[in-house]
Amino acid sequence: MPKVERWEKKVAWIVSICLGLFVFVIACLLLWGKPLFDEYIFFAVVIITFPPAILDYVDYRWKKSIDEHLPDLFRSIVQAQQSGMTLPQAFEEASKRHYGSLTGELRKMVAQMSWGMTFEKGFQALSQRVDTTLTRRTVPLVIEASRTGGQIEKVFEPMGKFVQSTLTLKKERQTQIRPYLAIIYVAFFVFLITIVLLFKTFFVQMADIPIMGFAILTPEEAKKIFFHMSIMQAFFSGLIAGKMGEGTMSAGLKNSIILLTCGYIAFKFML
Repeated sequence: MPKVERWEKKVAWIVSICLGLFVFVIACLLLWGKPLFDEYIFFAVVIITFPPAILDYVDYRWKKSIDEHLPDLFRSIVQAQQSGMTLPQAFEEASKRHYGSLTGELRKMVAQMSWGMTFEKGFQALSQRVDTTLTRRTVPLVIEASRTGGQIEKVFEPMGKFVQSTLTLKKERQTQIRPYLAIIYVAFFVFLITIVLLFKTFFVQMADIPIMGFAILTPEEAKKIFFHMSIMQAFFSGLIAGKMGEGTMSAGLKNSIILLTCGYIAFKFML
């Protein structure tokens, strides 16, 4: 997975919002009050959320690869130092190996040190570029160990175990939370099935029957209301799934896109 810079995310949000607002304005000017108006609003929402959702997912996979290869890097550092290398030499030797997404950042750090940058500043720059929770926790410990001197490999070995145990606990948490994420999807599909059955068995058949002097909603009015409800349900359910599964609301955008698409298909072909 390629690295996604912060400015790329900001540009994606700005462009997506501009395109979505453009579609919304066109819909308001040309399709106000027409059946296609709601579909264009749906497409505007998808246009706004789809590019940021893709970039957020790519960035998540990139950072996940970084964290998963940290224990391998620390083991390589320990082995290199046990053979008599200094800490900068150990990192230079480790950069010749493959650590997934971490390899490019590690080689960039070694290149900066070869240009005269100190090990401390180079490692801090790597931490700022990567910007994951585990690197923010481990980098200060490595820097303090390099300042104090001594057998630094005794710091890397338990640190590697700490990172590995943290990753294991994170995977266990994701496994335990997966059934709750499935409940969100199942609840949305049950919501869609209920809407389809209610629409076909109640509103379509009773559209022309007056009740206590009032006419019931027409099928088109009911379909419009249900469509709005499904959009809101899909969007916010996806955000909740992202917050539960990955800890951030932005991570739920991809779930929102999936649920929005399923809801649109259900309304398009079943009603």
